Amino acid sequence: MLSFQELVTVIPVVLKAGNVPAIVGEAGIGKSALVAQVATDLKAKLFTTVVSLSEKGDLAIPVPPLSDSAFVKTSQYGELADVKYGYTHTLIEIIQWAERHPQQPIIWFLDEFNRGTQAVQSELMNLVLQRQINSLRLPDQVHLILAENPDATMAGFENSDYGVTVGDAAISDRTVRLVMRADVQDWLMWANDAGQIDPRVRRYIEENPGQLAPADHDADLYPTPRAWQRVSKNLQALAELPEKQQLTLRLDLLQGDLGMTVGQSFEAFLRRQKAGLSATDIYGGDELEDAVSHRFRTSEIDQQQSIMNNLIEQLDQYPLTDAEYATRFNTLLNMMPADGQYAVALKLAEKPNVLEEMYDAAQRLPTVKQLYDQLTAIGLNNDLD
Repeated sequence: MLSFQELVTVIPVVLKAGNVPAIVGEAGIGKSALVAQVATDLKAKLFTTVVSLSEKGDLAIPVPPLSDSAFVKTSQYGELADVKYGYTHTLIEIIQWAERHPQQPIIWFLDEFNRGTQAVQSELMNLVLQRQINSLRLPDQVHLILAENPDATMAGFENSDYGVTVGDAAISDRTVRLVMRADVQDWLMWANDAGQIDPRVRRYIEENPGQLAPADHDADLYPTPRAWQRVSKNLQALAELPEKQQLTLRLDLLQGDLGMTVGQSFEAFLRRQKAGLSATDIYGGDELEDAVSHRFRTSEIDQQQSIMNNLIEQLDQYPLTDAEYATRFNTLLNMMPADGQYAVALKLAEKPNVLEEMYDAAQRLPTVKQLYDQLTAIGLNNDLD
């Protein structure tokens, strides 16, 4: 099985060899996004046909003879009609684009290939095998890519229950099967780069990587990468409603995409996040307010951890080499249990040069020295344990 990034590399190799990739993956795993990325990388024009929505005759249909020249007279077989074909608009667009841009590669993506009927698949067979529909040949610059859902005849998917039509052996023999898997790091990289996934969704997947596309899930609805993308968009739209309405509607919306189990888990995560404190709450004002200290002290340990991690992620803006920031950070750190303090110390240690810069500042700033000594003691205590 290959990850998104691995497939981005290997699909152009298959295309360059003159072969047809057949991407196999669960619904919602990101096959369409993958092909779009490949097209972008190759600077190719992308056309898509959803085979599951196609009917027999959609690609090409006979057109009755419209002129005398369409009839051919023979001495032994009588008068024959030279039947022409009308082609689907997508195919016409492909031909027109190829004529206007002869040097640009074209990708024709046949999505949900094995969810089309047997008749539709048979009609597409010449397209895949011979690169031809009736008398029309595809331009050399057109590359085909197929996407399929797994079926029970495929190795590793014996328990698959998708409503698919098992493809002809000739198709399997003329295509290169590439099985796609959900990869959390790939998805998070894409989510961060695209900037279109809600930060709360990203944080949840970072903390619960197994929930991106869990193998064990509810029988009805369950998370997929595409489902999480819908969740992100729903959260952004929901934010426009009054907060009371948001809280009333949110769980049902989440469960409509993620299923009961993960929907409830993500709702609990969102409620914990809402109770958090921002860096502005903690560092703003002339001193750390009693109300802020109380909220932090009474928060659950995982919420305290989330708040401190948030402060660490904003060290560029609120450096712990500043005397006041160091004082307030240390005040909150001392409110945490030992395990929480150790987790914070580890998180700080992961940041390049942070502890070194604190050590230098500690030589002249007593409050920074107090924090640095506290972090050192936390590390020593855990080493002794």
